[in-house]
Amino acid sequence: MQELQERTFVMVKPDGVCRGLIGEVLSRIERRGLKVVAMKMVWLDEERARMHYAEHADKPFFSSLVSFITSGPVVCMVVEGRNAIRAMRSLCGSTNPIEAHAGTMRGDLALDIGRNVVHASDSPASAEREISIHFDPAEILDYERCEESWLYE
Repeated sequence: MQELQERTFVMVKPDGVCRGLIGEVLSRIERRGLKVVAMKMVWLDEERARMHYAEHADKPFFSSLVSFITSGPVVCMVVEGRNAIRAMRSLCGSTNPIEAHAGTMRGDLALDIGRNVVHASDSPASAEREISIHFDPAEILDYERCEESWLYE
């Protein structure tokens, strides 16, 4: 399978922010070799939360998703690297923390599916859509980390 340089959207959810896990999440992303090219802390309003979770609008848990994600500040990021979407999903672990493997963020840091610390886009289409909801193109930076030559062949 060909490795793809790509960008994905990552969010430290209100539970992760309020529990002081921003640094832990960021550290795991960077230690993996992924590059943060945009980051900001915001308190999402209901409109943006509804846009973010639009694919779940017809599901019974939609209103609880919106209520939770607007209940406190979040940290939004654009993360870049080869196969960044798959790499981030692997770092996060299963959506249900009880099923997440030890060593993943959810497996190590969460116990409840509704409070699972972090969100990461699940596909290129979702990543593109979510990035466009939370960031203007001018907010996404292009730079090279000094160790990039040691990460990839």
